[in-house]
Order: sequence, then C-alpha cells, then structure tokens
Amino acid sequence: MPDEYVRSIYEIDLDGLWNRGKRLILTDLDNTLVPWNHPQVPEELADWLQMAHARGFHVCIVSNNGEARVEAFARASGLPAVAGARKPKSAGFRAALERFQLPADAAVMVGDQLFTDIQGANRLGMYTILVLPLDPQEWWGTKVVRMAERVALMMLYGRGLKRPHMVSDGRSKDGR
Repeated sequence: MPDEYVRSIYEIDLDGLWNRGKRLILTDLDNTLVPWNHPQVPEELADWLQMAHARGFHVCIVSNNGEARVEAFARASGLPAVAGARKPKSAGFRAALERFQLPADAAVMVGDQLFTDIQGANRLGMYTILVLPLDPQEWWGTKVVRMAERVALMMLYGRGLKRPHMVSDGRSKDGR
C-alpha cells in the first residue's frame, strides 16, 4: 500500500513532505519522471526539480533500467542516479540512502509501479508515493506485471487506497 497515490510528481506536496522530516526524494525514471526511454528533460520537470532543490530536498533517480540509459538522463538532469537497481530488492535503495547518509525514514520513494518502486521502498520503511504511468508505452515485461498490478490495485482500493484525481468518466487518466 503506498502512503499516497497521485496523478504525477507535480501533485506531490513538497512542503508537507518537508514538514514530516523527509529530506531525500528517490524517484523512478521511466514513466515516473518522463515517458519510457524519453531522453530529454522537459522544462516542467526541470522547474519541479529546481523547486524541490530550493526547498532543500536531495533528489536521486533509482531505476531498474540499464546504466547507459540512466546515466545519460542523470547527466542531462543533473541528478545522481542508481542504475540497475533491481527493485524491489533493497540494494539500489540502500545505495541511494548511503550516498546521502540518510536513514530510510528521511526518504520518500516516488514511482509508477506497485511491485517494484512501492513494495521495495515499503520494505525499508520509506514513505511511498505511487504516481500514474506517464505513457502506455513501456518495456514488455512491465506490461505483463501491469496485469497483476491492476488486480492488486482493486484490492488496495477495497482497503482504502484513494484513487488519484479522476477524469469526467470516473476513471483515472490511465483507466485505473
């Protein structure tokens, strides 16, 4: 169960996180910050990152994607990164925490996948924020996992998970 479920990173309450003692935002890359394999940093994302840094947050990418992809985006965005994180295993999360010398309870994990981003960070006691995937295009393996994720989300809705802001037909942007 994520602590929050929002449409995108742009709906995250940075002041609220700061007031809860959070100092590090770990974030997935593909379909969380940018569409899958998108190489450039959109202006809106650059502005959000600047706002997060101005508030005092460290921001670090933690991605299962390969080193070439993650490092290229990290250079373009100016963010540190952990590539090949193998989420939900803890090593990638721990590497990011050690880099900033912060405990898990001072960190937030933001991602678009329940079974990698949210489950892995929850195991370490991090605050977790699930976001809707930015784009339906993604790695074929992720598409398979999304089927199980839909079932899990239905169960979580039954346990009280609030859906992100809905569009006029009652569904979220991605149809969840």
